[in-house]
Amino acid sequence: MTQRRISESHGCEFKRRTRYERDTTEPPSIATATALAEFHGEDVAASSTRLYDYIDPDALDALFAETHSGTARAPGTVEFTVENVAVTVESDRVTVEPAD
Repeated sequence: MTQRRISESHGCEFKRRTRYERDTTEPPSIATATALAEFHGEDVAASSTRLYDYIDPDALDALFAETHSGTARAPGTVEFTVENVAVTVESDRVTVEPAD
């Protein structure tokens, strides 16, 4: 089992970024909500950002779920913007950073 890790970059020459490494048993929607809350310095349960205002969490989970035959889907990326931040969801991680 992969342990979930959150890493942040701070500094003058780099823009702030939160990278959340998702456990394979954790739904992408939960990982995304957690990464967004961490980026904003909030508790995920009390976060002011509601993921479903920007993307359908069930659809996001379905994009990364196994197929009906039980095989893994081809790797892919989902990108969207939440207010002023860019969110990138991959099969094993979620990255949140300021939108350009």
